Amino acid sequence: MKPALSHILPRVTRVGFLTTVALVLVTSLPASAMPGAGKTPRSIIEAQKDLPPPVKGVDVQEHLGEALPLDGRFVDAAGKDVKLGEVLSKTKPTLMTLVYYNCPMLCNLVLNAQVQAMRELGLELGKDYEAVTVSIDPEDTPAQSLERRRRHLQSMGKPETAPWHFLTGTDAEIKRLADTLGFKYTYDASTKQYAHPAVVHVITPEGSISRYLYGATFPPKDMKLALLEAAAGRVGTSFDQIVMSCFKYDTATRRYGFYIFGFIRLGGMMVFCALATMLIYFWRRELKKGAAA
Repeated sequence: MKPALSHILPRVTRVGFLTTVALVLVTSLPASAMPGAGKTPRSIIEAQKDLPPPVKGVDVQEHLGEALPLDGRFVDAAGKDVKLGEVLSKTKPTLMTLVYYNCPMLCNLVLNAQVQAMRELGLELGKDYEAVTVSIDPEDTPAQSLERRRRHLQSMGKPETAPWHFLTGTDAEIKRLADTLGFKYTYDASTKQYAHPAVVHVITPEGSISRYLYGATFPPKDMKLALLEAAAGRVGTSFDQIVMSCFKYDTATRRYGFYIFGFIRLGGMMVFCALATMLIYFWRRELKKGAAA
């Protein structure tokens, strides 16, 4: 005998109610409380944060104060064999970058950011500083150096005679320079690409490492202060030298920050100059009064 419809409906209603309650409880629980849940794998967290996993062998080990191998042999954009010491300025600081010409992304970002900062420095390429770019790929050619050099100088509105040198070299000479700079890179045979850090090195006129500027963007203030610091007063205006005393490099943030004691010293000098000027004014006025009497 078939059950009456009035008896079936209450059971259906109860089943639907219990199902709804179960769904609410399940969806309200945190992911870690659900069956089979646990700690989220690190790979998933990094993927969600859009952070690539670290590449083994890629790093920067700062060698501040270390002298570059000035006898290192490279080839310039004209195809001429040159020593590193011949292209580095002996009177001005130098911005040095290590890249390679077939890089699909990072090298272009670094060089474009360097050009952008150089435009806004308030310092002039050739007059206040120079630049050297070295390819880490021994397969790169002087023709590629010439093309990159022209492109970046044109983007800055500079003539082709401007002192931004693009160099290629042998694997041994490249690694020798990179090791001195602490620039750690590696070659991935599967993709035929180099993995490398993003950094601009600031070199003193004596050929030693003064500062490292990191990232794919470079604040013009930091780059200018690093160049002024490396030049040790040999470039920039008198005002630049005064401003330099009010900023100090912070190794934690890798940025130049406001230096309160430098500002206090500057303020003290200004007060001293103002008082000296006032005393001289009153002294001369008294002399004039005495002469008139």
